[in-house]
Amino acid sequence: MSKMNLPNKLTIFRVILIIPFVILLLGGNAGWFGTNELVPNLAALGIFIVASLTDLLDGKIARKYNLITNFGKFMDPLADKLLVCSALIALTEMGRIPAWVVIIIISREFVISGFRLIASDNGVVIAASYWGKFKTTFQMIMVCLMIANLSIIRYYDIVTAVVMWIALALTVISLVDYLVKNKDVMKDIK
Repeated sequence: MSKMNLPNKLTIFRVILIIPFVILLLGGNAGWFGTNELVPNLAALGIFIVASLTDLLDGKIARKYNLITNFGKFMDPLADKLLVCSALIALTEMGRIPAWVVIIIISREFVISGFRLIASDNGVVIAASYWGKFKTTFQMIMVCLMIANLSIIRYYDIVTAVVMWIALALTVISLVDYLVKNKDVMKDIK
């Protein structure tokens, strides 16, 4: 068995970061760290940003140095989904995002993951699209704004709501884009 390469270590690190992230985010909201939730929120935000940056970094390193592995192909998107879904579910619990928005976002992830699995069984690799990348970018920005929760800043809530609606629209657009571009994959299902 070969040693684990750096991109895969970064992916595992991202999954591990979910634990302190959720503890700080939900614990800060529940008052585990005192009455001021700003400090645990900002610590959770810092962890979320670091975890998100490892996603960018592991992909760049894997492609640049040809370190792409089956483990990475499977775990990297799973780690991303775990991170974002954990954040969205925690933010729902905290009342910062409507549950129906989270349901749409998570449902899209399940549909695309299932679609990619079917395609993979048929020998087809479905690459990420620009719509998917825009979707991910806006979801990450939305999550960061909702974690920071700096409502004392003028127009902060309006900006956060606008980013949420953009992220939601891109979620639906990217889903339709994947399905339309890869409709032939579904024809081969037996």
